[in-house]
Amino acid sequence: MTAEIRPYDPETDADALYELKAAFERGLGESTGGEGKAAAYEEKLTDEYRERWLTWVERCVADDERCVTVAVDEGGERGGGDRDADDPDRDGDTDEPGLVGYGFVLPERLAMVWDAAVINELYVAPARRGTGVADDLLDAAVALAADQDLPLDRMVLDVDPENERAKAFYDRHGFERWGELVARPLDG
Repeated sequence: MTAEIRPYDPETDADALYELKAAFERGLGESTGGEGKAAAYEEKLTDEYRERWLTWVERCVADDERCVTVAVDEGGERGGGDRDADDPDRDGDTDEPGLVGYGFVLPERLAMVWDAAVINELYVAPARRGTGVADDLLDAAVALAADQDLPLDRMVLDVDPENERAKAFYDRHGFERWGELVARPLDG
């Protein structure tokens, strides 16, 4: 069964979108960096973080509603459960329609961050992996990027080097290694 791909609606989708976001973050911590990373990602998922993130999402979709695109399964499967973080094809089943994935592309006004369109996040609930939902969300992201006025005609994202499934997905869609993201704590 194919999911409907449509722009995020803050009035009806906020709770379900954040459920998927939290699963994305938990999976990122659990599957790509050991206990320390898992704890750090879990600790940030506070009510304050939820409000800040949803407010930021609203600001982005105010620029272009397509910045956050959701996949809706009218057949009863939806987000939740175990995640493989930046693996775009990611469980949880209910009998109610619900969001099973989302794609988040930064708005054009932020293109100068990387001189390109930026996929901030692409996530699909595990029960819907391998069903084409991630492909459809990526197609929507590429369509939005094609409409943006970009310094470089490129779309970029970061993928954890330990996430083989995500790397294979993006390779299949023509993404190539283009530099390396490094990070350090601000308190050290």
